[in-house]
Amino acid sequence: MDSAAVDRFEASRGRLASLAYRLLGSAADAEDAVQDTFLRWQAADRNGVSPARAEPRAWGGVEVPEAWLTKVLTNLCLDRLRSAQARHERAAGAWLPEPLLDGDPMLGPAETVEQRESVSLALLTLMERLSPVERAVYVLREAFSYSHAEIAGILDITESASQQHAHRARTRVAAERRRGREADPASARRVVEEFLAAATSGRTERLVALLTDDVTAVSDGAGLSKRLLRYTTRERVASFVRAGFKPTQAKRRLAGGSPAFHLALVNGSPAVVAVVDDRVVGAVAFEVSDGKVASLYGIAAADRLARLDEAWQQHEQEAPVIAW
Repeated sequence: MDSAAVDRFEASRGRLASLAYRLLGSAADAEDAVQDTFLRWQAADRNGVSPARAEPRAWGGVEVPEAWLTKVLTNLCLDRLRSAQARHERAAGAWLPEPLLDGDPMLGPAETVEQRESVSLALLTLMERLSPVERAVYVLREAFSYSHAEIAGILDITESASQQHAHRARTRVAAERRRGREADPASARRVVEEFLAAATSGRTERLVALLTDDVTAVSDGAGLSKRLLRYTTRERVASFVRAGFKPTQAKRRLAGGSPAFHLALVNGSPAVVAVVDDRVVGAVAFEVSDGKVASLYGIAAADRLARLDEAWQQHEQEAPVIAW
């Protein structure tokens, strides 16, 4: 492959990676999908590339590189979503998205509310309930502003079918989200700080008061449970949180030491990152709505924290808010 072809692909790599992450919810899988796209780019007929042409040839000659790469990547991601192994693992309820630290290029564009929300752990988890095609249409339309005509070409469906998939996806997302007003980052952080203070002080009443009536908490059980742990009432969520931030010898053994808890931004949301000897051992992301905590997502399985840990090592962090 000549250097011009490599450069052309590299110019699209960031966009492809952020698209793949939204489709798959896994940074590792997204990187694999981008690499598989590159291998197909290597093998493609790139003679006669013409940026003026509006539609790509899917697997033959490449006429519009960006459109061709988007089509190939999206369909590779759909193949992964449809695979028997992935569907079994996700249907079993044992899967949470891979968290990414603020500034990770894989999070992609964040200029609009739709773009920011498309990488939130809440929405990535919710999109597991959509069909693979609905998920692809939703991401392409809401996060990347593709027209229905363009989406139809990418997915080999009709424009009408694209519109129907988008409508079903938006309807389901809206019904499940039940969100209030989006909090600005500073306000959300203050709510989380107050929440942590209540959680570690034993002020149960104040902790419960900081939770929405329909609050949910989801945890992967530090990778020790075959299924996700879910809590759905304010009292149960408060008990779960208090237990989680209470130091015990068993937790120290599991973490490999005494963790320090830092405030950070993860997938655009305020989060607490647990660190032992500069190694990330867990993360809890919060969704704040109307001044209260609406949902929590706790991830401690080591294989879901590798990229966040790598990013953590590269930046100087604030002092911990809690230290055991």
